[in-house]
Amino acid sequence: MSSRPGNVVQPRIHCKPRPACRAERTGIVSGMLRRRLLSPLILPVYSFAATILAGAVLLYAGISHSPSAGEAGISFVDALFTATSAVCVTGLSVVDTGTTFSLTGQWIILILIQLGGLGIMTYSSLLVFLLRRRVSLTDRLAVGQALMHDPSFHLGRFLYRLVRTILCIELAAACLLYIFAPQGMGPFGALFHAVSAFCNAGFGLRPDNLMAWQEHTGVNLVVMFLIVVGGIGFSVIDELLGAARTKLSGKPYRPLSRHTRLVLSTTAFLIVAGAALIWLAEYLSNYTGLSPAGLVLPAFFQSVTCRTAGFNTLDISRLTDFTLMVMICLMFVGGSPGSCAGGIKTTSFRVLAGFVEMQLRGRRQNVLLGRAVDAPTQSKALTLFLFAIIVVTVGTMVLSLTEGGISPHTHGRFEQLDLMFEVVSAFGTVGLTTGVTPHLSVPGKLLITLLMFIGRIGPVWLLVTLQHLQSEPKFRWPEVDYPIG
Repeated sequence: MSSRPGNVVQPRIHCKPRPACRAERTGIVSGMLRRRLLSPLILPVYSFAATILAGAVLLYAGISHSPSAGEAGISFVDALFTATSAVCVTGLSVVDTGTTFSLTGQWIILILIQLGGLGIMTYSSLLVFLLRRRVSLTDRLAVGQALMHDPSFHLGRFLYRLVRTILCIELAAACLLYIFAPQGMGPFGALFHAVSAFCNAGFGLRPDNLMAWQEHTGVNLVVMFLIVVGGIGFSVIDELLGAARTKLSGKPYRPLSRHTRLVLSTTAFLIVAGAALIWLAEYLSNYTGLSPAGLVLPAFFQSVTCRTAGFNTLDISRLTDFTLMVMICLMFVGGSPGSCAGGIKTTSFRVLAGFVEMQLRGRRQNVLLGRAVDAPTQSKALTLFLFAIIVVTVGTMVLSLTEGGISPHTHGRFEQLDLMFEVVSAFGTVGLTTGVTPHLSVPGKLLITLLMFIGRIGPVWLLVTLQHLQSEPKFRWPEVDYPIG
C-alpha cells in the first residue's frame, strides 16, 4: 500500500495493558472502596452492630440469667433481640426483663441503653478526646452535623458538658424516683428507670411496666420530664441551659435559635394534641373506669411516651383502635434531631406540614418561624417521609407473612392493626406493644430486630450512607414532563 510523500503510515500496535497498569487501577479502586467503607458516615453503623453483637453474647451467657429462666436460659435470637432493643433504645422485649435476667444481666442492659442513648459515635469521639488525640476534621464535621447542627463548635468541651449534664439529670431523677416509690423500685430500680426514661428506651423491671404508678403524680411527672428532655435533642438542652445561666447571671438575654423554638413548639403541640385525642377516645370507651379528671394524667403520659419512650401506665392491648392509630402517628413522628428518640423527627413533621400548607395556599415558599425552608431541606424531609412509609409498609407486609399470613385474615394470629403497631413501634424505637412481641416467630423477631436497627441509625443517615457507597454518573438523562394527578 502506497502513501503520499510526507505522510507516514504508523502501524497499529495491539498490545494488552501492562500488568502493572492493571494492578495500579485495581489498587485505586480498592483504595476508593476502602475509604468509602471506613468513612465517618459508616463507622457508627459498625460501632452499633459491634456493640449489639457484644451485648447479645453477654446476655446469652449463663451469668446474665436468673434462676427463673431455667437451665437452658434464653436462645441467642432472644438475646440478640434484647441487645438490639437496648442499644437502639427501643424497649421491645420478648422476655420479661425483671424476671428473666439476673442483676448482672440487668446491669448489662442498663449499660447498653446508656451507650445506645448517647450514641456510639459520641462515646468514640469522647474517648479520643480523653486520650488527647486529635479528632480529624471529617469526624469533627460529622459529629457537629449530627449533634449540634453547627460544625464549628468545640467537640471536646461539648462532649464533656454533654456527658456531665446527662449524668447529673439521670442521677437527680433516680433520687426523685426512689423518694417517690422506695418500695416499688429500690435504688437500682430507680436508676434503671431513670436511665431508661432519659434515653427513651422504655425498658422496665416489672411485667406491667409502670401501670402500678398510673395515678402517682410524682413518678409520672419525673418520667415524663426525662422522656421529653431526652427527646428534644442535645443541642436544645445545651442551648436551654445556656439561656438559663445567662438569665441568672443578669447578662443580656439572647433569643433562642429558630431550631430550638421549632423543636419546643412542635413537641408541645404533639403532646397536647395527642393527649386530647387519647383522653377523648378512652373517655368515650370508658373501659379504664377512671373519672374524666383521673384520665388526664394517663392520657398525657401515653402521649409523651409514644414519642419513642415505650413506657405505659395503661394496658395497651385494651385501648381502642382510634387510640392505637393516634399512637401510631405519634410514634411515626418520634422525637427531635440529635436526641435519643427515633421516628422521622419533629422538624421533618413541621417541614412536611408547612409544605402541605404551602401547596394548599398556592404559595411558592414554605415559611416556618419567619424564614423560608430551603429546597435541599424540603427535599430531604420528603425523601425521609417516603422512605419511612415504604419501610413501615413493607415491614408490616413481611411481618404479616411470617406471623401466619398464609391463613385467611379471619383466622390470623394477630390483627393487622396490631402488626402495624408493632412495626411502627420498632421503626420509631418506641417499645410499645399490644402483646405481639412475646409471641413472635423467629423470622418475626429477626425482622423486628432489623427494623429497630434501621430506626436507631436513622433513615436519613442510612440513605446518606447508601448514597455514599454509590458513584454519581457523569452524564444527565433528557428530562420529560409527565402528567401528575
